[in-house]
Amino acid sequence: MTPSEIKRVDFTKAAVTTWAPRDHRNTNWPVVYVLDDAKPGRQKARGASLNDVYVGESLNAAARMRQHFDSPEKKHLSTIRVIVDDTFNKSVCLDLESYLIRMLAGDGTYRVLNRNDGITEADYYDRDLYQETFREVFAQLRLDGVFTRSIPEIENSDLFKLSPFKTLSQDQAVAVEDILEGLFRDLESGTKSTIVIQGDPGTGKTVVAIYLLKLLMDIAKTAPAEDLDSDSLFSEFFVDGYRELLADKRIGFVIPQQSLRESIKKVFRKTPGLAPEMVLTPFEVGLSDEHFDLLIVDEAHRLNQRANQPSGVQNKKFQVITEKLFGSDDSSKTQLDWIRAKSDHQIFLLDAAQSVRPADVPPELLAELVRDARDAKRHYPLLSQMRVKAGSDYVTYVRRVLGAACASGVPHPVTREVFDGYDLRLFESVAEMREEIRRKDAQSGLSRLVAGFAWEWKTKTDKTAYDIEIDGCRLRWNSVATDWIAAPKSLDEVGSIHTVQGYDLNYAGVIIGPDLRYDAVKGRLFVDRGSYFDKKGKENNPRLGKVYSDDDLLRFVSNIYAVLLTRGIQGTFVYACDPALRAYLREFLPSNG
Repeated sequence: MTPSEIKRVDFTKAAVTTWAPRDHRNTNWPVVYVLDDAKPGRQKARGASLNDVYVGESLNAAARMRQHFDSPEKKHLSTIRVIVDDTFNKSVCLDLESYLIRMLAGDGTYRVLNRNDGITEADYYDRDLYQETFREVFAQLRLDGVFTRSIPEIENSDLFKLSPFKTLSQDQAVAVEDILEGLFRDLESGTKSTIVIQGDPGTGKTVVAIYLLKLLMDIAKTAPAEDLDSDSLFSEFFVDGYRELLADKRIGFVIPQQSLRESIKKVFRKTPGLAPEMVLTPFEVGLSDEHFDLLIVDEAHRLNQRANQPSGVQNKKFQVITEKLFGSDDSSKTQLDWIRAKSDHQIFLLDAAQSVRPADVPPELLAELVRDARDAKRHYPLLSQMRVKAGSDYVTYVRRVLGAACASGVPHPVTREVFDGYDLRLFESVAEMREEIRRKDAQSGLSRLVAGFAWEWKTKTDKTAYDIEIDGCRLRWNSVATDWIAAPKSLDEVGSIHTVQGYDLNYAGVIIGPDLRYDAVKGRLFVDRGSYFDKKGKENNPRLGKVYSDDDLLRFVSNIYAVLLTRGIQGTFVYACDPALRAYLREFLPSNG
């Protein structure tokens, strides 16, 4: 293919008028363009406000620029870069436009001004060949200072992985469209609603939540006279009527886990229409004096029932919120009830098999939530595996091998499966696995060791100590609770479930500790309670009269390892401390070497 040209023009009427007649492709050819307000040769100070950027495609670039001159949101932009290629067609341009939007959002240097109105995966003739062209365009733009990071650096970042500009799979797009149609009907009629989006690890629940939230904010804030692209997937919602239904609506995004919550706040700080203040804890929702029109709840399986909280302050808050919302300190009320009481509409994203602590909302309440949503025709399953290259069968396989899908803890009979193109290996030495993770990190980045909570956390009080020692290999737990995967020391540490749930890795090295063992005589997994050191992970609940048996604990521990074993995009490495469990896993996992 011929190389693409990138033509640079000042974003002024005079410059565009002079430029337009110089080449027929400026007025009659499919092109992609980038508008920004960066000042050439000027280095931005750390902490300075972001530059703005807008990416578009058009068959008549000159006419499209004249439309942009009339847009108040783009008047301050200063430079046009037009990407021209004799082989481009409409499909290619839409794809390149989507690619550049995603990469610019992930780079983090710019605030992307584009609306989120329908970026989806679409196939077309010779698409694989054009992907190389896109990388060449990226390289040229990087040389020109538009990008500051490499493609691997961007694709491994939280800004990219949690971006509202991600492309949607077919089932994600269908879910978003159906949810919007139903939500707008309910807003118009004044009917309250509860929606459930359900999916296994890696099906993109968080992506859908962020995408949907950005889409709603864009619909609400689109000016009536603003030009619309009728080719976009959700263009039908950017017309009169829908915007008015969202006017003055209070929308919140609830995330129970601290680490994921902080990562998403960083993304929202750099995204027009979104703000970190929209990201809330369940306690912030409960204590708020304002009522919400819509609450989107990610990782809803991690909402809490009434149980001993990590601090006395939170225990008191649980009581205060319950009394405030329901008139008495009713122990049966959960954070799920808080969400319903504080909002007219709720969207819950969940996977009951990722519940990892006794304080989490019990599975029977989640099952009831799903059943009610199905009955109301407001249940949306996500099926496409977006993370693990081995596909959705791998998630099912992991859960069957661990018996995580079986309430009694007894595994179903499992037949060994092979996942072509996915690097799945069982190691006999944790030291060898650590070295392989280091090699993979040097090659691909984003490769980390993770483990179940089977060792005391000595380094919380003694930074010189080691937490984990296996056959002379000494390791430390994660030294930070938020954004650990990107932390400078993370390659030398081991992440716990609470730092990696909801995140992607390229390669995960999973240490299955002595908390999970295998009884070869009975042919079943069992939990070693004395080797499980998460106090909140095995704490009984006297308030509700609940005592958690070893089978209950096995469900939580198995769920933890199932989550850890489904973090790796390109591969998963496994080491099991228990020799009997290691022998059992040899039946199902390829051995290293």
